[in-house]
Amino acid sequence: MGMSEFYGSHDDTASIATIHRALDLGCNFLDTADMYGPFRNEELVGRAIRGRRDEVVLATKFGNMRGEDGAFLGISGKPSYVREACDASLRRLGVDHIDLYYQHRVDRTTPIEDTVGAMAELVRAGKVRHLGLSEAAPQTIRRAHAVHPITALQTEYSLWSRDPEDEILPVVRELGIGFVAYSPIGRGFLSGRFKTIDDLEPTDYRRLSPRFQGDNFARNLDLVRRIEEIARAKGVTPAQLAIAWILSRGNDIVPIPGSRSIGHLEENIAAAEIELTSEDLARIDEVAPKGVASGERYPSASMASVNA
Repeated sequence: MGMSEFYGSHDDTASIATIHRALDLGCNFLDTADMYGPFRNEELVGRAIRGRRDEVVLATKFGNMRGEDGAFLGISGKPSYVREACDASLRRLGVDHIDLYYQHRVDRTTPIEDTVGAMAELVRAGKVRHLGLSEAAPQTIRRAHAVHPITALQTEYSLWSRDPEDEILPVVRELGIGFVAYSPIGRGFLSGRFKTIDDLEPTDYRRLSPRFQGDNFARNLDLVRRIEEIARAKGVTPAQLAIAWILSRGNDIVPIPGSRSIGHLEENIAAAEIELTSEDLARIDEVAPKGVASGERYPSASMASVNA
């Protein structure tokens, strides 16, 4: 996402080099969406994997509609839109199939059975291998899974967003669905790189995020300082600690940190080698219990589309 939009300036050449380095290091899961850019990120990923398609488990998403000018046009899970969006993504990515196709946000006006029914048709047509949902509520997941097996659920999960532990993780584990954790470093905040709001570029959308604003920023900075203390004692970076913690939650959980540079990529990949002891985990739980973050995950309008 951040390679094409939302996190300030971007450089396609550097982004492609980062993706190539990821593949060289053994990363094989690339996660994009049609709305990023909008549309440009799929094209970027398509260029990056040209000639290396067999090395990649390729995931993309539909559902958040945007215009060519970037305008947000709502959410759609209508069957006709599902088919149209998939064909457009295949063209932009330059591939003949998508390995994991998610509904990015649930359309509350279209029965999930209709949406997943159309997605299942894409599987039968060979355009898609596996189906996913993002930010879906437990009952929505059950209803979708009854129509066609859901392979993965993607939802925000990190040291400052532990909500999925209450209901989402138990449901997906019951049904045998994998869990993809986005924003595992708290949109970069848990890395300790941001000390003031001015560390973000003027066009960075995180300036609109409640957790990055006013008193919330200051209180969340206190959380980061405590995480930094644990990381220093462990001899790792805060970002690595955050990722290692996600990995410790189970083999069915896959974190997808949005590395935008080779340096951050290599730092994040190294987290896979970190082993957290029971003492480490207890200390982390003490510092970052459920509900520790100050502020909502998104502005109110966007919060209305999560856990749907």
